[in-house]
Amino acid sequence: MGRVLVGPVRFRELCPVACEMLESAGHELILNTASVPFLRDELEGFAPSIDAAIVGMDDWDADLIGRAPNLKILSKLGVGIDNIDGGAARESGVDVTNAPGGNANAVAELALGLMLAAARQIVQQDRTLHAGGWDRMTGVEITGKTVGLLGFGMTAQNLARRLRGFEVELVAYDPWADPARAAELQVRLTSFDEVVSGCDFLSVHLPHTTDTHHIVSREQFASMRPGSILVNTSRGGVVDEAALYDALASGVPVAAGIDVWEVEPPSADHPLLSLPNVVGTCHGAADTYEAYDKVGRVTALAINERLAGRKPLNIRN
Repeated sequence: MGRVLVGPVRFRELCPVACEMLESAGHELILNTASVPFLRDELEGFAPSIDAAIVGMDDWDADLIGRAPNLKILSKLGVGIDNIDGGAARESGVDVTNAPGGNANAVAELALGLMLAAARQIVQQDRTLHAGGWDRMTGVEITGKTVGLLGFGMTAQNLARRLRGFEVELVAYDPWADPARAAELQVRLTSFDEVVSGCDFLSVHLPHTTDTHHIVSREQFASMRPGSILVNTSRGGVVDEAALYDALASGVPVAAGIDVWEVEPPSADHPLLSLPNVVGTCHGAADTYEAYDKVGRVTALAINERLAGRKPLNIRN
């Protein structure tokens, strides 16, 4: 049937059902057996002979898409498609799909975990204890605070649901938010500026586009409440890292939990990694076995549909 290039590592291990779906349909899988994404020259070598690709962290720009004359679909194993040139794909007749909602639980849980870790200085205490020290650090509670959500998609909604148990006030900014859904989750929709300046915890859930690049920068940090905490599990480019470093060094916000970075992986001497009030993870918010299974099934179904000549769900271009 078709040749499917699989960019994400450990795909057969993490998405066995998806592999079975694709192979049962007669497709040949070209798996990434390394521990890192395909190199550019590897992608260029595969491109002329493939009919579909499952996209992870690899970049599919106009030049690479143009090297794949038989390509029919680029299916993202996840939600964010900022590493795919959707316009170039559309011009070449290539569908770009993603798997909305499949990893929303996983990302929401890590966002909550980063909030707790930053608020209670869990990582700092762990490092101190492992080094033979004993330093009882005083933190802050989430309970009773105001949590601001930038973006109100499925991940933010899942986080809002979990935060209800902390008896927080929830505010959100999203020009495309469903007011009925917000009311159901007891979230007050308001302006971007009010969310940023009026919360104790700010959680970012925005796609990275030209409109959202560095949407959280110096002006926003200057307006945040003293003692506030920033969490970003969306995309690195949404938050201005240089401005965040200066803000954290000055004490507002007082701490940050960061899963995503402007350049990934960040260099070992990245300024933010020198700060004790930064809790960092390796763009792994979506990395749970349950999430991989869900998004893998959606991804495989989209490819099977497209290669069978049918229109897949979740076309984004």
